[in-house]
Amino acid sequence: MSRIDPDKPFLPVRFAVLTVSDTRALADDRSGDTLAARIEGAGHVLAARDIVRDERAQIAAKLRDWCADDGIDAILTTGGTGLTGRDVTVEAHRDVYEKEIEAFGTVFTIVSMEKIGTSAIQSRACAGVAQGTYLFALPGSPGACKDAWDEILSKQFDFRHRPCNFVEIFPRLDEHLRRK
Repeated sequence: MSRIDPDKPFLPVRFAVLTVSDTRALADDRSGDTLAARIEGAGHVLAARDIVRDERAQIAAKLRDWCADDGIDAILTTGGTGLTGRDVTVEAHRDVYEKEIEAFGTVFTIVSMEKIGTSAIQSRACAGVAQGTYLFALPGSPGACKDAWDEILSKQFDFRHRPCNFVEIFPRLDEHLRRK
C-alpha cells in the first residue's frame, strides 16, 4: 500500500489551473477555486490560473503556452470532459500530449464510482505529458475536482509518497530531448 516516507523532504510543485467554460468567470469558478485551495493547502505553488471558452484551439494553445513556461510543472484543467457537443477539453489535451497517462482515467473512474455510482461513466477525465509538464483534464464539478485531488493527485505530487510518485520522475520526462 502507499505511504509517506518521513525521511524524504516535501518538494513543492508549481501548478497552473485552467477552467474551461463558456459561462464562468473567476468570481464564480467554484471548481477552479477548489483546485487552487487544495494546491496551496498542500504546500504547492499556484503559478497560474485562467479561464478559456470551450474552444479546442484556444484550450490547446493555452496548454502549449503553459507547457513551454519553465515556471509551471503541472497543469490541471477543469470542465469540458463530458459527452456534449461543446465538451472538447479531452480532444484539446490529446492534441498536446506527447504521452498519455492512460491509467489516470481508469483510477479516476474507480474513485468516482465510489462517490457517484454508474454516473462515473460519463466522465472522460484524462492525463498526459508534454514538454516535461504533466497535464490533467478533470470534470467541471467541484466534487470531481476534490475527488481527483484528494484521492489521486495529492499523493502522486508528494515526493514523499511511496512506492512511487510523479515528482521523482520530473527530471526524466523530457530526457528524449537531451539525447544526441
